[in-house]
Amino acid sequence: MARKKDPATEDLELVERSRAGDHEAFSRLVTKYEKRIYHLAYGMLGNRDNALDVTQEAFIKAYRALQGFRGGGGFHTWLYRITYNQAIDFIRKEGRRTHVEFDETYVTGTAEYVQASLSPEFNPGKSVAQKELSRVVMDAIQRLPEHHRAVIVLREVEGHSYQEIARILKIRKGTVMSRLHYARQQLQADLTPYIEEGKIREDR
Repeated sequence: MARKKDPATEDLELVERSRAGDHEAFSRLVTKYEKRIYHLAYGMLGNRDNALDVTQEAFIKAYRALQGFRGGGGFHTWLYRITYNQAIDFIRKEGRRTHVEFDETYVTGTAEYVQASLSPEFNPGKSVAQKELSRVVMDAIQRLPEHHRAVIVLREVEGHSYQEIARILKIRKGTVMSRLHYARQQLQADLTPYIEEGKIREDR
């Protein structure tokens, strides 16, 4: 039986083919990462149309910069970094929205993240519908400063390790941990009505 190819190795092969002018190879990279990149953009911006624009711009920028990609940290880390920077640029140019436009098709870990911290007796049907719970969490995330918002989205929604987040954001692992701690405290304050004794789950 053929040995399954390592995803990182497969990415690098697709990058090399893309560099050589193989458009189908880059299309495969887009297909592989477009949903995850959109998740980061939406988590940063809280607006579907803006997130789609940033996602598109991130892939365009990545394609144009392929010749300069050195492979350190992997293609996905590089792509996430480009997306994060595009989102920050968008926020600085357009400003922050005070009202989150909730995307019901956005599949995130937000509801699971909160419910893992809720009282065992918590009943979403009695207190708040699942959709509304996700909306409440997204509203709270959008109130965080951009750099704290990024670590929450990358960790709790996208499931990246501390080290991966450090590489994506080009910061120290300790900085990731301190920003995450602060962001969780802020979310705890905002989500207290839904969380048992106001405690958000900490990593073990």
